[in-house]
Amino acid sequence: MTANIKVLVACLALLALALPIYAHHPFTAEFDKDKPVKITGTVTKVDWANPHAHIFIDAKGENSGNWNVELGSPSKLQRIGWKKNSIKMGDQVTISGWRARDGSNHANANMVTLPNGEKMAAGSSYFEHTKEKRTSN
Repeated sequence: MTANIKVLVACLALLALALPIYAHHPFTAEFDKDKPVKITGTVTKVDWANPHAHIFIDAKGENSGNWNVELGSPSKLQRIGWKKNSIKMGDQVTISGWRARDGSNHANANMVTLPNGEKMAAGSSYFEHTKEKRTSN
C-alpha cells in the first residue's frame, strides 16, 4: 500500500469513528426545558435502538397527534428497571417530558405512566446535561 492510500484509509477510519459521536446531540440542541408536555395515548411502535429508545404514540386530547418520544439508551433503561416488554404496541400510556424546540410532535420523556399505573423514569438525557434533580410532572 502506498503512503497516500494508508493516510486515506486512516482518515476514513477516524471519520467512521467520529460520526456516531457527532450524531448524538445534547438535550438543549433539540428540546426545550421550558416547554413541558404531557401526552396520553396509544403506543403504535417501540424502538429499542441506540443511542436512544423511542416510543411512538397516537395521542388524544390536548396534545393530540402522532408523537415520537425519545427515552434514554436501551442499556440505561434496563439499568433503571425497564424490560423490553415493559411497554408494548396497543398500551395506553401517559408520558411527561419536554417538547422539541421546533414545536413538532417530538418530545424527550421524563416519566412514563404504564397501563397498570406504574411510573417509570425514562432515562432522559436532560439530566445528563444539567445539575437539576428529576421531578415528575
